[in-house]
Amino acid sequence: MNNIYEPEFVKKLFNQMSSSYERMNYITSFGFSIRWRKQFLDKLGKSDENLNVIDLLSGLGENWTFLKNNFPNANFHALDFSEEMISQSYKKKQKVFEDNLDLRCEDMLNNNLKSNYYDIISCAYGLKTFNNEQLEILAKEVNRILKPNGKFSFVEVSKPKSQFLLYFYRFYLGKIIPILGKIFLGNPDNYKMLWIYTQNFGDSEKVKEIFERHNLKVNLDSYFGGCSTGISGKKL
Repeated sequence: MNNIYEPEFVKKLFNQMSSSYERMNYITSFGFSIRWRKQFLDKLGKSDENLNVIDLLSGLGENWTFLKNNFPNANFHALDFSEEMISQSYKKKQKVFEDNLDLRCEDMLNNNLKSNYYDIISCAYGLKTFNNEQLEILAKEVNRILKPNGKFSFVEVSKPKSQFLLYFYRFYLGKIIPILGKIFLGNPDNYKMLWIYTQNFGDSEKVKEIFERHNLKVNLDSYFGGCSTGISGKKL
């Protein structure tokens, strides 16, 4: 198998999954993905101020309605390196933001974002596609682009610590999801990767440790018995 953390491999994978990714996210999370999105974004609070908000690894823009509701007067930005994800998200961009969204097709690990510029960073379901070295770069970039006291929140599908939950979750993600991927795409291999990434990722504990090394105050968050975990906090 190719190095599954190589940016070009990950980009190709998400380009191929772009037409069905939002629907499959809902299915792979037992329908909880929408609830988890709201919960992890609520960690950022709400504000009527004129803030700079960026959604990293923005995919199909699944976070955008929540962000717009929570920060109605903000300037919105989004970044993803999958050309197909960006293309598929344009309709949602127009629907939610009209013209008030700076949508960038860039690699977060090698970007042109301004330093000390953003008040709010959100990111859903992208952490598992980074290895530890890449997570170090991500944490460094989060520290660089956030203003002092700026807030961030990340969420990721994770391996629950409960053996009971883990047994069913492993079977569901490892066996059932590829079958659904074949139904939707005619290709189950892409969706097999979801469990491989999740299995390798484990949970967000190591992400917390890495982010804490980069001048960030970090909380570890858990959702639905650890089937999803995340980090939230602020730049010191």
